[in-house]
Amino acid sequence: MARFSDEVFDHEPDPENPGWKNWNLKDQTLFNGAVMGKLITRVDDDGKARLRMFPERRHENLQGIIHGAVTLSLIDISLFTTMHTIGTGNAGPSVTVELSTQFVGAGKMDRPLDAVCEIVRETGSMVFVRGTVEQGDETVASFSGIVKKMKRRIAS
Repeated sequence: MARFSDEVFDHEPDPENPGWKNWNLKDQTLFNGAVMGKLITRVDDDGKARLRMFPERRHENLQGIIHGAVTLSLIDISLFTTMHTIGTGNAGPSVTVELSTQFVGAGKMDRPLDAVCEIVRETGSMVFVRGTVEQGDETVASFSGIVKKMKRRIAS
């Protein structure tokens, strides 16, 4: 499987958050940066991958909570973070083929939102991930997802 070049990603340690690394595309005009803003990641002591976002006004819905689409985006991105940090390291090129989410609470605007994930199984072409979206001790959502690792096509 081909890997995306480090020239595309910023995975450097985050100086503002010791123990965390950036999980950002260098081109901030693409979805992750343009919509989600700053993302950071780490592996917790229990071996789970954690992806953190920092809610901003643009992430808020009319009820004053984090928009569900933002939570779903965090979850989708976390599948790839998990592949990279605790899986084989091959987070691309790949695509989400299934995502099941249960919203069980509201994401609040005043604190970071984390997707905490584990790999259920990884094969040569698929990765099965499950996790929760959390704010401190509160659960906002639970989810499971499947990612297909794609083979890079050779241009003819």
